[in-house]
Amino acid sequence: MCDTCGCNVTPGNRHLVSGDGKLARTETGREAVSVLQGLLSENDHQAAHNREHFDVHGVLAVNLMSSPGAGKTALLEATIEALAGKYSIAVIEGDLETENDAERIRAKGVPAIQIATGNACHLDAHMVHDALHDLALEGLDVVFIENVGNLVCPASFDLGQHLNVTLLSCTEGDDKPAKYPVMFRAADLVLFTKSDLLEVLGDFDPALAESHLRKLASQAPVQTLSARHGAGIDGWLTWLTSEVDGQRTRQAGGETRRPAIQPDGTRLHSHPAA
Repeated sequence: MCDTCGCNVTPGNRHLVSGDGKLARTETGREAVSVLQGLLSENDHQAAHNREHFDVHGVLAVNLMSSPGAGKTALLEATIEALAGKYSIAVIEGDLETENDAERIRAKGVPAIQIATGNACHLDAHMVHDALHDLALEGLDVVFIENVGNLVCPASFDLGQHLNVTLLSCTEGDDKPAKYPVMFRAADLVLFTKSDLLEVLGDFDPALAESHLRKLASQAPVQTLSARHGAGIDGWLTWLTSEVDGQRTRQAGGETRRPAIQPDGTRLHSHPAA
């Protein structure tokens, strides 16, 4: 996993393993699996701090995950338009390079903070923490975190969010939940996107895709929608409104909610590189 591609060390946590950083050397003076486990521990500590920051301000934080091109930004654009005047929204964008998606969000009149991850194929809590320095949470209702397009690594990292939403485009295979179980087990909601293409493609069966999801023992609700054409968008907005209300109730009671981060994925990320 990330040990192979090298993204255990990200722009956000590099200070921990560089120079005199907290994890620069192990107890034996050598790099080892304990460094990777330490990075995950530090990530979780930072994530808890991020979540507390969201909670103090009464903000619901939603992490959007999918493969590249599944329609995360299009969903955000449609959501921003539909909820204009009802909720105050901001977006944290994660991509290896460019500000393309952030610029699309800003064009809708919503603040967007771009995180360029470089070679890292996922966001981590330290990168989100840095982004929060540039984002005023006062008066916000929802912060969406648009993760890097990747059906593997993002599911294993707590960013401080409350909920995970996984998008599966109808242009992909309906067997994706079976192929990428860690990602789909992490979902609090699964959206089958680009439903306007179902008749054209003819080879994506939403019922079969949901069946693969249920075989993972996931109880996450499933919705089918088209952000471009608006079909099914009301169900998504109803779910989101319910979750905003839930966050306000939790805040009043001094409670919080953690997302369904997957221990199997975290274990895989802690293996030393071969």
